[in-house]
Amino acid sequence: MAEREARPSPEALLDAAEKEGRGRLKLFLGAAPGVGKTYEMLQSAQARRREGVDVVVGIVETHGRRETEALLEGLEIVPRRAVDYKGHNLTEMDLDAILRRRPQLVLVDELAHSNAPGSRHPKRYLDVEELIAAGIDVYTTLNIQHVESLNDVVARITRIRVRETVPDSVLDEADDIEIVDIAPDDLIKRLQEGKVYVPHQAERAVRHYFQPGNLTALRELALRRTAQRVDDQLLSHMQAHAIAGPWAAGERILVCISEHPATASLIRHARRVTDRLHAPWAAIYVATARTQRLGDAERDRIADHLRLAERLGASTITIAGRNIADEVVAYAEANNITQIVIGKSDRPRWFEILHGSVVHELLRKTGSISVHVISADAREPIAPKAVATRPGAEPFSPWAYVGSAAAVALALGIGSLIERFIGLQSISLVFLMAVLASAIVWGLWPALFACFLSVLAFNFFFIPPLYTFTIADPENVVALFFFLLVAIVVSNLTAATRRQIVSARALARTAAELYAFSRKVAGIGTLDDLLWATAYQVSSMLKLHTVVLLPDKVGAGLTIASGYPPEDVLDSADMAAARWCWEHNRAAGRGADTLPGGKWLFLPLRTGSGPVGVIGIDRDEPGPLLTPDERRLLDALADQAAVAIERVSLARGLAEARVLAETERLRAALLTSISHDLRTPLAAIIGTVSSLRSFAEQYAPQERDELLATLQDEAERLNRFVGNLLDMTRLESGAIELKLDVMDIAEIVGAALERAGSVLARHHVEVEIAPDLPMLRLDAILFEQVLFNLLDNAAKYAPPGSRIDVRARRQGDSVAIEVIDEGPGIPPGDLERVFDKFYRAQAQDRRRAGTGLGLAICRGFVEAQGGRIEAQNRADRSGAVLTIRIPAPQAAELREPVAAHD
Repeated sequence: MAEREARPSPEALLDAAEKEGRGRLKLFLGAAPGVGKTYEMLQSAQARRREGVDVVVGIVETHGRRETEALLEGLEIVPRRAVDYKGHNLTEMDLDAILRRRPQLVLVDELAHSNAPGSRHPKRYLDVEELIAAGIDVYTTLNIQHVESLNDVVARITRIRVRETVPDSVLDEADDIEIVDIAPDDLIKRLQEGKVYVPHQAERAVRHYFQPGNLTALRELALRRTAQRVDDQLLSHMQAHAIAGPWAAGERILVCISEHPATASLIRHARRVTDRLHAPWAAIYVATARTQRLGDAERDRIADHLRLAERLGASTITIAGRNIADEVVAYAEANNITQIVIGKSDRPRWFEILHGSVVHELLRKTGSISVHVISADAREPIAPKAVATRPGAEPFSPWAYVGSAAAVALALGIGSLIERFIGLQSISLVFLMAVLASAIVWGLWPALFACFLSVLAFNFFFIPPLYTFTIADPENVVALFFFLLVAIVVSNLTAATRRQIVSARALARTAAELYAFSRKVAGIGTLDDLLWATAYQVSSMLKLHTVVLLPDKVGAGLTIASGYPPEDVLDSADMAAARWCWEHNRAAGRGADTLPGGKWLFLPLRTGSGPVGVIGIDRDEPGPLLTPDERRLLDALADQAAVAIERVSLARGLAEARVLAETERLRAALLTSISHDLRTPLAAIIGTVSSLRSFAEQYAPQERDELLATLQDEAERLNRFVGNLLDMTRLESGAIELKLDVMDIAEIVGAALERAGSVLARHHVEVEIAPDLPMLRLDAILFEQVLFNLLDNAAKYAPPGSRIDVRARRQGDSVAIEVIDEGPGIPPGDLERVFDKFYRAQAQDRRRAGTGLGLAICRGFVEAQGGRIEAQNRADRSGAVLTIRIPAPQAAELREPVAAHD
């Protein structure tokens, strides 16, 4: 024990060796934007610079905050790399320049950032990994909502899904994590003072994301995730430095597993304890020489107890050793376990005096580790197996006994040759070698056969009088007796060692196959492939016929989903057994308690949430299908398959739910559009017509003209709505026929402005068209509709009296047409979504404006003509910029005749 305690963990030393030559990663983690991560990172960097460390700024986003910009003074800033993306000049961190510069420390802000297309890595955290691999230390910042495993949790809390995430391995590999935290009220105050976002963005953020409840929940997530990483670092430090635990910085629970029926109750008690303490826990079973002597029922209970612990969330460990208490204490100290849960012994006192007590040994040897001795309830055991098994003993082989006899004959020959050179007692060692060889090669019973055969041969050929079984000298009687005794003991010990070796090899082979199967099913994404892999694995490992049955879509029965060798039909009796197995979640069929006369044996595939299917097995040989060991192996395979089936089914269900939700969203949006945008102009038209018909003589000519103008405006609005619906239908059905011709963009702009005259009546429109623009190959009608939709969109969101600019100019090999307004702009996260069907931004009166089809139609029409359209916000003031880019044709293309085509 002492020697083992003083030895560092090989895994911890290997991890430390892998980090040699690599840089260190320090992560400044925050619960939300605006808590001061960048500010804290720059303060730490300035302190390191004053210590003489070579610090450079790879990329830091100050967002215009003067106090943050002030901390950049004195730090060398590596110039950013310019990237052209869709005609926009973007800047990214220059990774190659930093690698050439090779500073000691580099600052990289916003770890979850997605790099511009064309960069070496798609994500900034990959740039950081390359810097660390080059031996450069990195300081970086991250918000908790960008951690991949917490993405769904954050979305449920804030109702906002973050698209840019980093894998959890980034946090797990960080050398240092510093929490940057402020109270929710202080953060909201900073937000309202404009220290996080510009005012109109800050107002929107306070209403949605930055609510006190949301911020409190995010703070807890950040603190818990950091505590988890710190706990892992503490454990690694203790293992690397051979420090015997526990260091009770956090609770860790270990429950001891045995074959006793009350262990199931003990496991459930340990789970309740961990729930109260919010602590990780593990279940351990120590396999000793006694394990080999346990019956099949006891071995089944051990396997079931470990499976129960896994289902309840524990990590399970099986360790081979001589002394249970020593192995449990060694594991507990190596893994910083603070509490051990073990069942109270019900053995009599005389048994504990003769054989010792594991509980008493643990109490003496655990030191500062708390030991809970629980009087568990044996009335809550796991139900025993309901499937009959066949004996798993090794088959009788006469060749083993022939081989043992040959080994004794060989020992006799060798003894005859060396008899004249050595004494009589030394010859017995030659026969002892024959006994050892038999035990190693063939096992216990052939070794015992060789043992008695050696005694007879030694007596007959070497003990006087020779060639008789009579022994004249009493001294030789004693020698022969002890030779027999030693041979029996040695054969037993050697055979036991052989059994352990054979068992260990079989366990290792089974573990390797189970691991390979788990990796295989983890990488499978379709249900059919998963079921085929399951059937094939069970058949190949157990030499059985296998079928997998799943509930049909109606849920009223089972259908054969896969089989190996392929099985398409089960008779009515077997299908009845399969249905009973599914309905009652218990085994049925051949060898089971229920319907034992069937050809097939059916077992439920179940997870913690319930059954997911049924697996059936069959063998051509009569009698029970499985040995106890094979049944435990099948249980392990079935558990893995059930979890994988549930995972794939949940993924498929999630995908179907997303499609259904999207369909429902589109349906609701369409109904909303029809109910509002169709009924509103209809109501206005009906009201105007009714007024003119009923009270025509009461209206002055000017009032009558105003009513008629209103009637015309509402009719045109209704016509635009119906036209948008028809255009979207044409787009989705692929029924648009392009009639391309060489056109002057100024003519199309003029036609669109004339058509939109009534829409733009309350706005000031400025048109700026460069004189050197080339002719473009366009469908004039469709492109005019695109410009009309853009102008209509600008008029909806820009306030009356504001200015709308229409500009066209040459940009490289394309012509850019821009429609610029002075409205509130587009939320940054929605710059791509504005082109989705039925997406509509909030109007200034807080009501939904428009049908949500105009910009979607624009994208479809523009892309059909070989161009592209994008949205962005103005840099000089509030407002949106919608830009169309059409490739400028070459001179040869302009001379070619133009044909109408799809």
